[in-house]
Amino acid sequence: MDQPKTEGRSRASSLLEGKEPEAVDPEVAAVKQLLRLLDKTSKSYRTYGPHNPVAQKFFDQLYRGLESHLAIYHLLGFVIQRSELYFKDQSVYQPEAEGTSENFAFKLYADGIRELVIYAGVSREDLAFFLGALWGGTGRDGEEDDDDIVTRLWAKNLATITIVTAEEIAKVAGSLDILSPQNAGAMSAPPGRLREIIDQETSRLSKGQGGAGGAGASQRARFQSGLAGFETTEAEMTALQAEITAESRRDSVVYLIEVLSAIFVSEPSEPVLSRCLDVFGQVVRSLLEQGNWTVVNTVLGFLYESEGMRSGLTEAQQARIAQIFSDLGSPEQLKLIETCLNRSAEVGTVDLLPVLLQLKPAAVPGLCGLLANLQFAAHQAVVSDALITLAKETPEPILRGLTDRRPAYVRHLLSILHRWNDPRHVEPVEKIVRYPDPQVRKEVIRLLGHLRPNGSGVKFVGLVGDQDETVRMAALKLLNDGHYTVPFSAWAPLLSAEPFADRSPAEKRAVFQAVRQTSGDEAVPYWQGLLTDWSWTNRKKKEDLALLAAEALGKLATPAALQALELGQAKGGGSVRQACSNALILAAKQQKAKSASMG
Repeated sequence: MDQPKTEGRSRASSLLEGKEPEAVDPEVAAVKQLLRLLDKTSKSYRTYGPHNPVAQKFFDQLYRGLESHLAIYHLLGFVIQRSELYFKDQSVYQPEAEGTSENFAFKLYADGIRELVIYAGVSREDLAFFLGALWGGTGRDGEEDDDDIVTRLWAKNLATITIVTAEEIAKVAGSLDILSPQNAGAMSAPPGRLREIIDQETSRLSKGQGGAGGAGASQRARFQSGLAGFETTEAEMTALQAEITAESRRDSVVYLIEVLSAIFVSEPSEPVLSRCLDVFGQVVRSLLEQGNWTVVNTVLGFLYESEGMRSGLTEAQQARIAQIFSDLGSPEQLKLIETCLNRSAEVGTVDLLPVLLQLKPAAVPGLCGLLANLQFAAHQAVVSDALITLAKETPEPILRGLTDRRPAYVRHLLSILHRWNDPRHVEPVEKIVRYPDPQVRKEVIRLLGHLRPNGSGVKFVGLVGDQDETVRMAALKLLNDGHYTVPFSAWAPLLSAEPFADRSPAEKRAVFQAVRQTSGDEAVPYWQGLLTDWSWTNRKKKEDLALLAAEALGKLATPAALQALELGQAKGGGSVRQACSNALILAAKQQKAKSASMG
């Protein structure tokens, strides 16, 4: 093979490998930019239609860029080879390399176009017609136009956009072999214009290369049918199979939503648009049933911004969009969510909260029912978070739910009230201090301490006598903070009951400390009686109480408390007298330290 062809093949290989030439031609760079704009405009035309604002925006950018380019270079011509466009011997359009989703080069090639030239002075109308012809459109009668690109362009006979077809090349060259450039080698080095191909083929045939014989006749017979023939390389077949595989794996739901969105934005027919909104509602229902919260959120976001994307919606259409949001809180759709979440603990909750936050306040009772019926903690936590926001202004369903017999549900409601921190909710919470479940009773104590951190502690005294030790200790911890007051008469029934003496020393000490913190000197007569009481029955238990009483009086250290200790020191038993003496010494040290700090 001669040297020019070898050099052409090297340049083509360099282009296929994605290598940039050492010097960048500004005209080539400008052409590539125009082709990127053409790609975007073509895609928007196909997706949204020519009258959509997005498509119009891309079209304006394309026309301005093309007008500026032609003002400098006067014409723009391309050689079309398979799925690529060549300009000045360089491949300037490679969809598979640039990751674009459209391939208008292949579309032109498939319809028999081998060269395209756009001249200076092209109008907006001519360019718009070319784009419409490229991807098809409607005829004059409003019916679908099935003609190919060549037929459409010839019918219009544009003065500023011209094409050269494969049929024209075949007639001029006298041979159809050039339609298979991969075998003939003529397209190895893409020429600047197809006229050069014709010259090359004419020259070759004139040298007597008539050996095409039967093969040439066979090819001529094959192409005289009017059908375009293509030869594909193994790499191209592999790429095509990969595209088909990727398309088959595409999420059909996402694809449907993309189609619906395009229809919604561009569809001029009111009945079709209304039907589109009905399908949107059915899609949302199906997605809720599947637990596809992310896509639900995407659809709702699209509908929420619908007025900004499409003006002129009728009142009925606006009402239909509002109904889709309202239906989210309907018993039927909440039941779909419940069924989906209860299938397994592995059901994801990503983007579920944003979906629930789209509910209206009227849906709060239904959302409470959803929380009550869920089986898994992770799902319950998400619904609880939604109620924290949605039910704050209408807390009645939350407060009514406190009497429910399901402890887990009630605990979630108490956590919601804790987050709100509204003192007005104290009364409903106090009504369930005797709830059957001990965990709920503990949560009630903590919540009441949070909502009302001081004042009367009488309500908590009853819980100090609870059957569950953890509940008793929670109540004592709250009373020992020193922020509550309790008359000793409220403590008396608990302290005088026989089971109290059977409690552990640590718990009895904690009770006496709570009595000291909440009742003060009112408890002194009770403790003094323990110091001086002589009894032959239950002597050990009463002696233990007396020792704890001496300790409590020493820490109280008021005049009445000190007087009671002195009496116990004089009239108590041996161990009691020793305990009273130690308590007096401790009280004296406390008084001295207090005086020193005040001085």
